Amino acid sequence: MLNHTTLELVGDREIVIYRHFAAPARIVFEAYTRADLVARWWAPTALGVEIVSTEADVREGGRYRYVIRPRGGESIGFNGEYREVTPYSRIVYSQVYEPMADLGEVVITVTLIEAAGQTEVQFSEMCPSVHVRDGIIASGMESGMRNTFDQLEELVIALAAA
Repeated sequence: MLNHTTLELVGDREIVIYRHFAAPARIVFEAYTRADLVARWWAPTALGVEIVSTEADVREGGRYRYVIRPRGGESIGFNGEYREVTPYSRIVYSQVYEPMADLGEVVITVTLIEAAGQTEVQFSEMCPSVHVRDGIIASGMESGMRNTFDQLEELVIALAAA
């Protein structure tokens, strides 16, 4: 059975998501940082979205770009820069939604807390404005995020078992 994902709005600009994974932090971290693994979970496939490409240079100052395509739609890119990479415990990076790059970047902080071989992930999105945060929520982000986190859980369970 997949774990429950919680989402809360904090202040005017932040979205915080919590999820528990039945795998060590090392495996969850690798799933977040290896482009070949990101390609296996980052697009919400249950919603008809596929991953087109994943490129990542995971180091402070390194850049990434992920491209997805909704069924019957145009490709959409997301890109940004890694600001902090602390193996197995923390990743901080910017994210720009390319079709609306003029709205600014979101700063994402992923914190991994391991206990007894299990990992709690705290995923924070700090938006440049309340307008951007509300737009993200209105876009259907929550259902897509829940789907991708379910896919991430299936992947880390399989990696942990291997």
